[in-house]
Amino acid sequence: MDIDRFVVDNNPAWERMDQLCGRHKRLRTEEVEELGRLYLRASGHLAYAQAHFSDPDLLAALTARVARTSALVYGRGRHNWRSFGRFFTTYFPLAVYESGWFVLASALAVLVPAFALGTWLDHSNAALDALAPAAVRQAYVDHDFSHYYVSVPATQFAVTVYTNNVKVALEAFAGGISFGVLTLVALVFNGLDIGGAGGLFYAAHRPAEFWGLVLPHGLLEMSSVVIAGAAGLRLGWALVAPGDRTRSAALAGVARRCTYIAAGTFLTLAVSGIIEGFVAGSTLPTAVRVGTGITVEVLFLVWVIGAGRAARRRGADLPGRTGPTLAGTPAQSRPAALMSR
Repeated sequence: MDIDRFVVDNNPAWERMDQLCGRHKRLRTEEVEELGRLYLRASGHLAYAQAHFSDPDLLAALTARVARTSALVYGRGRHNWRSFGRFFTTYFPLAVYESGWFVLASALAVLVPAFALGTWLDHSNAALDALAPAAVRQAYVDHDFSHYYVSVPATQFAVTVYTNNVKVALEAFAGGISFGVLTLVALVFNGLDIGGAGGLFYAAHRPAEFWGLVLPHGLLEMSSVVIAGAAGLRLGWALVAPGDRTRSAALAGVARRCTYIAAGTFLTLAVSGIIEGFVAGSTLPTAVRVGTGITVEVLFLVWVIGAGRAARRRGADLPGRTGPTLAGTPAQSRPAALMSR
């Protein structure tokens, strides 16, 4: 399908979703359910567009629509500081902790291609020649890679990388609608990007420069992408193996829990973006820059694993276990918003 046909065929559904979002506080029950269905469709459209098209305007518009609708579909009717705090102390770490096997699978989908390509480039001149001419590789190692971190002012750079990283995380998350296939594709390609860059530096016998620029922000950034990918894989697995439920019921059963993960990764990506903008390319000593990245990553892992395990032990659960609801509707009568077509 070409991009024009894709837009023409699906734009009515996107506009209808926008219309329902615009008056979300006055929706009838059937309209709440319709919004949930449209959100699922739009998430699938976003995953498809990211895989098949390279139009930045289309991808940006779809990303914004999906993010805005997600905030409504998975919002809660009564937000307060206590529930906000529980997101950090319980909801996000518990959602990640209980997705342990999916986190492992997501990490392997990134790390295996990264190490495989990096090792191949480091040990094969033929692989290096196939990747790029010698002059291009030399310029990349000598200048292009490091210049990327100081190409624009730190604040602008932080915002730019955060936006790009959120798109990557959304791609990994929304790809779950494709039975997890597009999630795996997104994770593998991210691994290949890292492995390709690292392989070039190792082949040039300059690995310290690579790690000195990547580790300050890369540990938390890749952890965030891996966790978003785990949410996508969990959504995909609900479709592949729904058990004794229908696929729509299985998807609804895990969708809210996975969305807590996605929301949390958007926050952790903001932290990694700040580090990338203000620390990674700074004039601080390499030990300080790398130490900052390692410290932040250790704190992140201690938080997620510790708080997640503690929440599991005390029997905590995520709100809305049976499915998502629409923010702004009464708790007693809020219908499930996420339903299959």
